[in-house]
Amino acid sequence: MFRSFSLRRSFQAHLKTLTHSPQHPPPPPPSLPLPFSPIRTLSTAPSSSSSEAELRKYLGYTALIVFCGAATYYSFPFPENAKHKKAQLFRYAPLPEDLHTVSNWSGTHEVQTRHFHQPENLKQLEELVKESNEKRAKLRPVGSGLSPNGIGLARGGMVNLALMDKVLEVDKEKKRVRVQAGIRVQQLVDEIKDYGLTLQNFASIREQQIGGILQVGAHGTGAKLPPIDEQIVSMKLVTPAKGTIELSKEKDPELFYLARCGLGGLGVVAEVTIQCVERQELVEHTTVSNLKDLKKNHKKMLSENKHVKYLYIPYTDTVVVVTCNHVSKRRGPPKFKPKYSKDEAMQEIRELYKESLKKYRAREITPPDSNEPDINEFSFTELRDKLLSLDPLNKDHVVKVNHAEAEFWRKSEGYRVGWSDEILGFDCGGQQWVSETCFPVGTLSKPSMKDLEYIEELKKLIEKNEIPAPAPIEQRWTARSQSPMSPASSSAEDDIFSWVGIIMYLPTMDARQRKDITEEFFHYRRLIQSQLWDKYSAYEHWAKIEVPKDKEELEALQARLKNRFPVDAYKKARKELDPNRILSNNLLEKLFPLSDNI
Repeated sequence: MFRSFSLRRSFQAHLKTLTHSPQHPPPPPPSLPLPFSPIRTLSTAPSSSSSEAELRKYLGYTALIVFCGAATYYSFPFPENAKHKKAQLFRYAPLPEDLHTVSNWSGTHEVQTRHFHQPENLKQLEELVKESNEKRAKLRPVGSGLSPNGIGLARGGMVNLALMDKVLEVDKEKKRVRVQAGIRVQQLVDEIKDYGLTLQNFASIREQQIGGILQVGAHGTGAKLPPIDEQIVSMKLVTPAKGTIELSKEKDPELFYLARCGLGGLGVVAEVTIQCVERQELVEHTTVSNLKDLKKNHKKMLSENKHVKYLYIPYTDTVVVVTCNHVSKRRGPPKFKPKYSKDEAMQEIRELYKESLKKYRAREITPPDSNEPDINEFSFTELRDKLLSLDPLNKDHVVKVNHAEAEFWRKSEGYRVGWSDEILGFDCGGQQWVSETCFPVGTLSKPSMKDLEYIEELKKLIEKNEIPAPAPIEQRWTARSQSPMSPASSSAEDDIFSWVGIIMYLPTMDARQRKDITEEFFHYRRLIQSQLWDKYSAYEHWAKIEVPKDKEELEALQARLKNRFPVDAYKKARKELDPNRILSNNLLEKLFPLSDNI
């Protein structure tokens, strides 16, 4: 506003200067006016023409300034670290020096926070939580920040336990280990292997902190194995209102089960005691099948294998079946000679990359890169990312990539032997959007087969709507969890659940392309949500659920969550343990508002 006033005064001064210049001599001093002469003067034609000319000058200058401003704004290049961000006014204003930028692994969620605390021990953590509660300052537990939906991010302030990463006690007889919650999965496994112990199950990657993987209800795979929160025997929770409390099945079991999958909203998990298992080598068997054959052997597949997962390739009949079991102590690892070498397995996708690169460069879509490494140096997932980046939303192009992937898996059938932490991992590819749902599928002795029905309907939706869906659609299974906030929670001990994940990669840092992929992914996700979720009682993984922007959609989501989970009990516990909501963030406030009003 002040700049507008100043600009107007400068225009008036400029016009006055022009009017009083030698080329425009000042008018003679007016004579004494007759009665009502001012009115007659204002209504004369020459004065009216002068006003119109002046107005045209103002409009001309205003149009010029607006044009120059718009041209500058849209021509100014993006900084390297902002190419994936939404354009905003004043986005180039320097940030305060004490702000910390925290992003999740996929680069889909990011915040700038002024307070990022990393206590080194329990005492420091307790003091930090107490002080933050007194000041009503935000202190959101963030873990490793790997969650696709950024569930641990908060602008007001965060606490990370990366410096609290010690193994505190190992009970070899009971196969239990007590650790600080900031320890990462791979570090924990490496430190307890000398005791002949390991974790019962693993998620796809090993970089999560134990506290984080526990709080969001993460899981591995195996119809006889529960999600990871079920492996927790006891825990130490630092709360804003009640200080540090110790929870177990024996001490306050109701709160213990609720807090095991507490979404970081009931307290900061400081220590956990984990039930481990004996460390053994596993043999992984990878085969290629199809849905028709899977239906015949599905029950046997779930009951006879310790770990099993299916990887579906959209727009093909291919299903990659991966099973893992203990190496037989009597027979040892299987003797198997693969039919194809690694180079032969990669041949088709390499040829497709060369062909596609040539075609798209001919269209001047992708300029040549003189620094591009040798194609033979790329892994399969790296090459898939590069292929998809050429035209990620072109369905025909994505279908070709999927067919090349199916051929890669066909030539990769075989066995692999290693320790569980080496075998159970999975290369998920590059940055991505992902949605994963969990739904009941009967019992181990009597599976409902709804897991395969779900996939059949999902694949039909993709093909009917021509979704450019890349591979894989991943399907895994777990036993039930006793944690009431777990998507796999159940009171029936023999219930099993299926977890299905869909994906769209973000193989580029180009802001416009990432935006287009994001919009297409949420169209893909919304389609499945509307057609399948209610039908199969499917609920999203807590680390992958996204908050709707639309008010009606948000209200529907809140009602749906309340129908599945003990939301009132969870809210009550939050009020008792964190009355000032310092551990909360936008996601929790939207999913579990204090009242029914949004």
